[in-house]
Amino acid sequence: MKPKVTLMNLRQAALTVLFVSAAFTSCHAQKRTAQKSAAPATTASAAPSEAEIERKVQALLSQMTLEEKVGQMAQITLDVIGKGENRFTSFEPVMLDKAEMKKALVDYKIGSVLNTANNRALTPQKWHELISEIQQVAMQQTRLKIPVIYGVDEIHGATYTVGATMFPQQIGQAASRNRALVRRGAEVTAYETRASSIPWNFSPVLDLGADPRFPRQFESFGEDPYLVAEMGVATIKGYEGENNNIGHPEHVASNMKHFLGYQIPTSGKDRTPTYLSEEALREYHLPSFKAAVDAGSHTLMVNSGIINGIPVHANHDLLTKLLKEELGFKGLVVTDWADIENLHRRDKVAATDKEAIMLAINAGVDMSMIPYNYEPFCDGLVELVKEGKVKQERVDDAVRRILRVKFALNLFDKPTTNPKDYPKFGSKEFEEASYKMAAESITLLKNEQQLLPLAKKTKVLVTGPNANSMRTLNGAWTYSWQGDKVDEFAAQYNTILEAVQQEIGASNVTYVPGVSYKAGGKYYEEAADKLDEAVAAARNADVILLCLGENTSTEKPGDLSDLYISELQTELARKLAATGKPVVLVLNEGRPRIISRFESQMQAIVQIYQPGNFGGNALADVLFGDVNPSGKLPYTYPRYPNATISYIHKHAEEQAKAEGVYNYEADYNPQFLFGHGLSYTTFSYSDIKLSTEQLQLNEQLTVSVEVSNTGKVAGKEVVHLYTSDLYASNITPDVKRLRRFEKINLKPGEKQTVTFTLSADDLSYTNRSGKKVTEAGDFEIRIGDQVKKFTLVEQAPVKTQNN
Repeated sequence: MKPKVTLMNLRQAALTVLFVSAAFTSCHAQKRTAQKSAAPATTASAAPSEAEIERKVQALLSQMTLEEKVGQMAQITLDVIGKGENRFTSFEPVMLDKAEMKKALVDYKIGSVLNTANNRALTPQKWHELISEIQQVAMQQTRLKIPVIYGVDEIHGATYTVGATMFPQQIGQAASRNRALVRRGAEVTAYETRASSIPWNFSPVLDLGADPRFPRQFESFGEDPYLVAEMGVATIKGYEGENNNIGHPEHVASNMKHFLGYQIPTSGKDRTPTYLSEEALREYHLPSFKAAVDAGSHTLMVNSGIINGIPVHANHDLLTKLLKEELGFKGLVVTDWADIENLHRRDKVAATDKEAIMLAINAGVDMSMIPYNYEPFCDGLVELVKEGKVKQERVDDAVRRILRVKFALNLFDKPTTNPKDYPKFGSKEFEEASYKMAAESITLLKNEQQLLPLAKKTKVLVTGPNANSMRTLNGAWTYSWQGDKVDEFAAQYNTILEAVQQEIGASNVTYVPGVSYKAGGKYYEEAADKLDEAVAAARNADVILLCLGENTSTEKPGDLSDLYISELQTELARKLAATGKPVVLVLNEGRPRIISRFESQMQAIVQIYQPGNFGGNALADVLFGDVNPSGKLPYTYPRYPNATISYIHKHAEEQAKAEGVYNYEADYNPQFLFGHGLSYTTFSYSDIKLSTEQLQLNEQLTVSVEVSNTGKVAGKEVVHLYTSDLYASNITPDVKRLRRFEKINLKPGEKQTVTFTLSADDLSYTNRSGKKVTEAGDFEIRIGDQVKKFTLVEQAPVKTQNN
């Protein structure tokens, strides 16, 4: 075990105080940092009113030349203005090139910069130095002194800042079903992002993560529209504050992405085409974005893919008619990486780069993430306006939206923040929040004969390619794009192996890597495929802790053609199971890699997703009983590669159950259901009640159910409420839909009545023409094993009396 700079010696003392909550939630994210001052970052005035911002925007807009307006619509990556041999990389240490800055910010009036340099994290002090220098040029050497807006992808913590607090990836946050923890994580991320002088965060991801083949499912909140919307709103409130005062020095502008229908390409591979009906788009993919717009999110990023043959970046119906007109979004729409260029170079809908600019800006794009060669965009858009191919009004609308965000962020008065004003950065308080989220996200999928929790005197063999890796605990977007630099920045935290050694003592733990991901694999070649050594070591262990999954990746590098977990890992699992020793399978993965070839031989299965820097500690606490697991699957875990159907499906997927004449294995038969997750205690549901069994369209339905902890230990339970429309006249209804959930905390023997309220609108569906329909008929409520039917009836006509 490598040495740590930690507070580990406090652990045993801490545990005596921590056995207090339903999850036995331990407060020992004990790591590198002593408790820091709790002084506030800075003071902030109240947010300016919309009217005040509009006055400032209009006054500035009226002074701007066409070239200045177009510059505001351009965004470049940091390496472009860094000293280096070219625009793609910078020298180390990173320094800005004054000539390149003058050309970009002064001559071309560029209004936004994004990303880090050389694909690696920087210290808060370095961020402050670089962004201060950028803002000095923008605000001292330009005519109108308009500040730059700086943006980065901080999707589970301040991704590109050294020493920042890394939380579980969004998929794990969704598994927690804990809105308060999700919001707290976003608050910490906003604080530490602002401590880095960065005011704009390209997060949250609001895509419906319904395809397990997709390389970015881990970035989503899962496969259910309601779950994604609830977690998305909690994140936005954490980033922007309750009243969306993004000028506050501890808040950032959020960015909802990727509008719309991004994570369901036909091939399952990133940035490839899909075909999506109007009904499906509005029923499943739009709700989370509508909720985010209603919650006040200031910016939005466009889907890089192609829907029904049309690249979304060129889709006026989606970007203008639906987003800006129907939903009423007044914020800033930014492209994804180089996606205007892609209209010409990849998608072939534009014969030239200039034509691509015309298509995207006319469709409703406000800012182009260029990111390297900005001259063609700026020169081309100026020419297009002068040629009448892009209207001046469209440019003015785009710039108005950009300036609104800059004024709302208070960048004109305070273009940077200073890390010295953020004493809580990397603090024990923030680490504790990360630990709690990791602990509540962990999902116990299987526990035969109550193998877990393990006794602390158990002799454990720890093996598998993910057993001793901080990289796989964190995932991509951690200190670098693909997460390949994690071990460089996170060596002071505990891997799974190190956390288990800390938990039960190194003398009780044997470690053999076992295998790499694949023969001749690029990563973990030091493991040397020691499969036979792992099998031999199992003979001296009481329990095998088998840590499998996948290496970190995102976007195109994460595309795959086989959803099965790798062959070497499968072989290791089978041979270890053949020893007769009980195996606890720990799944550490960004998407559910299929395990059906050996799942039946595993006595216990724990899904940890990508839990962040404190995931190893949280897992050890779950395995050995300090924490009672309470996570619930945010997606359906498939059994076979050709059976990746979401829990939201039609009755036709279950014909074998209904008719009994088909291949049962081909029926809807996932490995684990959406919402599945075991506990070390047991819960029972009873006494479901409805306020009425004849609900009128203008009424609300109150639903209550009694939940009891019937086990011997305290625990947290997620209460899911599903509805089923038994018959629909327009389209075939879904089997069931999640409408509400609540997480509760019960002591042994304790009961709690959980109450939900539904409206008739919650029972609506989208018809074939994309219209929302609320239809009278019979419905079913399901909470746990409790089922109750009711009827939605047409409202009786109101009688009027003539005088």
